[in-house]
Amino acid sequence: MLNNTIPRICIAACRVNAGLSQREFAEKIGVSLATITNWESGKTEPDLSELRAISNLSGIPMDFIFVQRES
Repeated sequence: MLNNTIPRICIAACRVNAGLSQREFAEKIGVSLATITNWESGKTEPDLSELRAISNLSGIPMDFIFVQRES
């Protein structure tokens, strides 16, 4: 996870907003289908470059997907 951030919405919601299947989403981001499955199940999280790609594909701003933790 990005330092000092927490997820606000799930990756699956971003994918659905983009109108893509898991396989299509994986291909467009340049990761495996297993990676998408792991992100959506919460086992792993995207890095910053992947997060940018998710944001671009879904039309959801990065600062809406992840927000700063409150101290």
